[in-house]
Amino acid sequence: MRTWQVERRKRTRHLIELGGLVIKAGIVVLTGDDRAIILGALLCMADKLKSDQGEHTRELWAAKGRQAFEAYAATHKGETESEPSEAEHVPFRS
Repeated sequence: MRTWQVERRKRTRHLIELGGLVIKAGIVVLTGDDRAIILGALLCMADKLKSDQGEHTRELWAAKGRQAFEAYAATHKGETESEPSEAEHVPFRS
């Protein structure tokens, strides 16, 4: 396989994984799959990370994300990763 093909597959996988996070967080359902709302929210996140509160925000969000991954893993032990059911399209709660 050529180098550009390997790199393209890596990039595609990365983009799919990022999309999966958007779905796991419930963003698609909560926004009605409105791309403008999703992009606006992501831009607000970027602004927050660039602000003087960026480092604190990064730590807070990282902790919440780790907690969500752990909760998801605990409730889905032994299952293979697949398209989440509609019930799973809700944000993780702390």
